[in-house]
Amino acid sequence: MVRKSIRIILLLAFCVVVGQVSAQGWLSVQRVGVLPENTAEVNRRHLQAAIDSLSPIGGVLYVEPVRGGYPMQGGLILRRNVTLLGAHGPTGRGTSLPDRSGPTGSLFVIRDREQAFLTVESATQVRGIQFYYPEQTWQDESRIIAYPPTIQLSLKENVQGVTLSCLTFYGEYMAMNFRAKSPRACEQILFEHCYGYPLSGQFIAIDRCYDVPRILHCHVNPSNMREFGRSFTRNVIDAVVQMGTYTYWIDHTDNAQLMDLFTFGVYGGIYLGVETYGQLTNFNFDCVAIGIHKLGSQWKNRNWQIAQGSIIANVGERIEDVHPILIEGKGHTSLSNVECFSGGNAALTTLGASWDYITVRDSATVTLIGCRMQGYRADNPIHLSDGARLRAIGCTDRDNHLLEQAP
Repeated sequence: MVRKSIRIILLLAFCVVVGQVSAQGWLSVQRVGVLPENTAEVNRRHLQAAIDSLSPIGGVLYVEPVRGGYPMQGGLILRRNVTLLGAHGPTGRGTSLPDRSGPTGSLFVIRDREQAFLTVESATQVRGIQFYYPEQTWQDESRIIAYPPTIQLSLKENVQGVTLSCLTFYGEYMAMNFRAKSPRACEQILFEHCYGYPLSGQFIAIDRCYDVPRILHCHVNPSNMREFGRSFTRNVIDAVVQMGTYTYWIDHTDNAQLMDLFTFGVYGGIYLGVETYGQLTNFNFDCVAIGIHKLGSQWKNRNWQIAQGSIIANVGERIEDVHPILIEGKGHTSLSNVECFSGGNAALTTLGASWDYITVRDSATVTLIGCRMQGYRADNPIHLSDGARLRAIGCTDRDNHLLEQAP
């Protein structure tokens, strides 16, 4: 009876705190019992209770910076109308403690190997937070832990209006999985200013997003933990390349907007699936086997406009399989001012060159304008199947000769 009374008192006190502070727009997670000295499971329970309480009215849970972060178990659900807010922009080389290895600040220290850390519903936001997997290896490829995604969409409903901004991931296996499953879909999903290096090679995946998904200003790099001494070793980066996956992966999306994307030391830069169209601008895909893999299922609107980028394709098992740009299926691709070059890099095992600049298969059509082609091994930088067509205007090959290739 005494224990029951204590629980009731604590619950009433929690409701009073939420009622008072959320009216001002935000509430510190420490006020609801999320504390650095707690166990990961206790923090998860307290944070979930606070999210559930705020959902009907909307509000912000502020992840107050603390030394070494908050231990957290996975399985959290970010209910509609709730924001998780931290103090950081993306921290590209990591925050660091003054007396030991590790990040600090608005930081979740994730201990769960079985559940995705955070599942988001509609009308939610996560901003300014770091996610850290301290048990993940950075030196031994045989000890890579295949964690579930750090953030994923709810599969129980359509998910609309999610903002993921200024997030940093340390030691993740996959950062953000937004693959909806039919008959569910998602809309208006925004990823911006997110940094990490996923050991599956997959940073952001989107499927069945039918209203303008956006991936903006995202950076994937194996040196993202340099400030606290955990830059990934060459053998771990090689293992990530061998996964055969893409950093950015989209399919079944309408008018995707992709801008200012970077990746390094993965198999593929970006995969543009058979049911996609949109624009990709201002990008750098460095030390990849395939920079851009574009597909298409039909002619009406499976077309991409791609501009202002560079690709360094130089990794893989066979040089004949290394293509900065690979286009298959149907639809048109317009490439403008996309440069490719190659060479070695001490951070990982490389082949030192790509096979060509572009391979076009099936019946796809391509226009190249002002593209520079360097670092390829084949006699010709362009390879076309019998049904494919390509026109190059103002482009130069490795000998700096102007290249004009008509249908």
